[in-house]
Amino acid sequence: MSLNLQQYVSEFNAQNINGEHLLQLDGSKLKALGMTSSQDRAIIKKKLKEMKTSLEKARKAQEKMEKQREKLRKKEQEQLQRKSKKTDKCSSNATEGTNEQ
Repeated sequence: MSLNLQQYVSEFNAQNINGEHLLQLDGSKLKALGMTSSQDRAIIKKKLKEMKTSLEKARKAQEKMEKQREKLRKKEQEQLQRKSKKTDKCSSNATEGTNEQ
């Protein structure tokens, strides 16, 4: 409707075209949905391309954030392990010193 193509809304609804299905449409599928105007198909295909590009950028950004979080988790885990080893070493040394006396 925002593209001023509301005449196709009822057919898209009748065919249960949702967002996921919409992204899979190509020229022939649009034609099969009753979109006979090549100009209308071109408008939809252009918008779908823009949407796919936006989705891909968002997916890549999400993956990047997840990798950064995982890297941070690993770093924190390594720091905790180092602290734990130092604590164990200090405890071990203190115990040895007590045993020698």
